[in-house]
Amino acid sequence: MTTGLDRLRELRAQGLLEKAYDEVPGLLAQEGGPDGPGSGAGSGTAGGVVSAAAAGRLLGGLDADAVLSHHPRTPVVTVAVTGQSTVGHVVDPLRGELARHGLLLKPVLGEHGTYLRDLTDPGSELWTARPDLTLCLLDAETVFAEVPAVWRPEDVERAAEEVLGRCAALAGAAPGTLVLNTLPLPRGYSHQLIDHRSRALLGAVWREFNARLLRLAASAARLVVIDLDPLVGEGGPVTDPRLARHAKVQLGAELLAAYAREVGHLARALAGRVRKCLVLDLDNTLWDGVLGEEGPEGIAAAGTLRGEAFGAFQKCVKQLGSQGVLLAVSSKNDEGPVLGALSTHPDLVLREPDFVRINANWEPKDANLADIAQALDLGADALVFADDSPAERAQVRHGAPDVAVVALDGEPALHVTRLLADGWFDTLRLTDEDRARTGDYHRQRERRALQAGSGSHEEFLRALEVRVGLGPPRPHEFARMSQLTLRTNQFNLAGGGHTESELAALAADPARLLLAARSADRFGDNGLVGAVLATVTEGALLLDNMWLSCRVLARGVEHACLAVLLEQARTLGLAGVTARYVPTRRNHRARDFYPSCGFTRAGTGGPADAAVEFHHDLVRVPEVPAHVRITETPGGRRMDEPR
Repeated sequence: MTTGLDRLRELRAQGLLEKAYDEVPGLLAQEGGPDGPGSGAGSGTAGGVVSAAAAGRLLGGLDADAVLSHHPRTPVVTVAVTGQSTVGHVVDPLRGELARHGLLLKPVLGEHGTYLRDLTDPGSELWTARPDLTLCLLDAETVFAEVPAVWRPEDVERAAEEVLGRCAALAGAAPGTLVLNTLPLPRGYSHQLIDHRSRALLGAVWREFNARLLRLAASAARLVVIDLDPLVGEGGPVTDPRLARHAKVQLGAELLAAYAREVGHLARALAGRVRKCLVLDLDNTLWDGVLGEEGPEGIAAAGTLRGEAFGAFQKCVKQLGSQGVLLAVSSKNDEGPVLGALSTHPDLVLREPDFVRINANWEPKDANLADIAQALDLGADALVFADDSPAERAQVRHGAPDVAVVALDGEPALHVTRLLADGWFDTLRLTDEDRARTGDYHRQRERRALQAGSGSHEEFLRALEVRVGLGPPRPHEFARMSQLTLRTNQFNLAGGGHTESELAALAADPARLLLAARSADRFGDNGLVGAVLATVTEGALLLDNMWLSCRVLARGVEHACLAVLLEQARTLGLAGVTARYVPTRRNHRARDFYPSCGFTRAGTGGPADAAVEFHHDLVRVPEVPAHVRITETPGGRRMDEPR
């Protein structure tokens, strides 16, 4: 049987890797287990991470410019890598992991032992590369290089304090998003102390240092700290003593590969490719047994060894749901018995209200996934599908290739490990809106019921009582705004997004205008649902981008925001407003938005995927839709004056 790596070797031998780069994610998905992307079987194990490193070596000779000439929309992630010891060995697995997610790595390597200069000197190669991510790999030598030849735990404590101070200083000084890591304590150091009391004290000092390092991330917007303890616990040894001594490679190949997988998840989140919805099968996935054959008394999620494993899986799923992961069901069953089991079965942790959509029918699962995506206003690439049946998974991979698939056949005790292996839902920071997301989608069903009972769309909008506010972002809103700009695809008029720190800088820049759109209606508060970014020029305004959550599309929110902005620009005597629309794979539904608001296109012709510029002369500005009540306007500050 030809594997994904075999096919990569063929493409490389034929000189076709650049042209076929769009095939690479699917090929590497085969290496995660028997089922493809995120199958989980083998994901996170030695086999899964080693294959990523092997793929990275095969992709090492790629011509990035050639890849982009064939696939111009491939996201390029510039990653700077530095550290205390030799760190170049992380590049191959990292290249493979990013390729697995459709990203293209541009690595920039620092020199051995020069991480302080690399990260603090604006003239260094790492700084001038303007990296998206800066990996500073720390290891035990980072601390032990500072202790005397003969040492005690107190010496290590003093050295650790100095290192922690440096890390805190780097958090605000390094380029891009800085990624640090906790430090495993090698036995080769702990057991140089021959009394157990001193060893225990050293262990306490070391853990306190790691705990304080992890806490740095809570107060630094551009810092992520990866905890290596879980990776060490599930992987191989921390280091190979021979490589550590002779090549100064302090972290072993398996640990570096597992670390690279975590960084791949982080890069995916920064690129706005976080999955939003987990769709679950039921029989032998969420519970033990087949409901249609054995009835409710024949299924279990507690009380037996296998049942307990399914119960643990349900608890894991509920935990994900509590953090904003939308939960849905696609099961080949009759709806009535499924709803009955979810309502009354004594074993179940998950109940009907935990799910935003339950599709229990006998239709093909790829069609059900399309239906779920449409009902939730999501793209297929926002879904993760978990099922125990190889046949069903194969059908979904063929019919819905953008959906990530997790294999849950075999031992149910591994369900949790397999589901979490690929970090599909990993995000930089959780917001209050995330935690309330399931409730928001339940209210969305109430809105649909109102719409279904209305005589027309206009009648529905009037009954909805939409309220919109447009004003400067509040300090606590940058996390949510960043998430919105990075994750929004359908109404993202120029493509791309911004990190928290970038948004904070834009808000403070007197030449830029950053606004937050908030909305509510008769069913509740939708919170921050949109953002507007503009550049203030002499006598005019350049509208750089607008973002709006798909949850509130087609309710007039976007038209209300733009109408308020244009009216404000006219009141201030500006000569006009210019806006850009940049086509992406997902924003085609918004291509006529600016013309619909009175903008005229500047120039004609050009490729279909080229950016288009529009202009509004502010002679006649559109009115706020009649069904929308404005609760806040930018006001307070002239758009053409510095703050």
